[in-house]
Amino acid sequence: MGSVNKVILVGNLGRDPEIRRSQGGTTIASFSLATNEAWNNREGQREERTEWHKIVVFGKLADFCGQYLSKGKQVYLEGRLQTRSWDDREGNKKYTTEIVAASIVLLGKAGSGSGESYAPPIEEPPGNHKDEMLNSGKPEDDVPF
Repeated sequence: MGSVNKVILVGNLGRDPEIRRSQGGTTIASFSLATNEAWNNREGQREERTEWHKIVVFGKLADFCGQYLSKGKQVYLEGRLQTRSWDDREGNKKYTTEIVAASIVLLGKAGSGSGESYAPPIEEPPGNHKDEMLNSGKPEDDVPF
């Protein structure tokens, strides 16, 4: 049997998407997405944790992100995990793991935080965007919160 690399997230954007172009002209969007988890601890106290995810998007779907997504918007997305590496200025090997989105749906009505979907899902055909990633610059080291 083959393998599966699929991620499904529902969360809120931590910052406006950063839009850039690869040397080949492909649009690349990147943003952070926050997902929240809540539970009761052993003492019965409510606890919450926010997990931050690095998201990268290519092509027409990246154009969509630049046009319709902004900080705080809630989205449903599907994609895959990808880890890449580079050498920093001192020659040290650095790694980052991110989610390459293949489908994004805006959640909530225009101008509100919840409700029904008001944008159709836009899907990017599966493919290897390795060249775009290598030519798009190094990822940011800071966390957007």
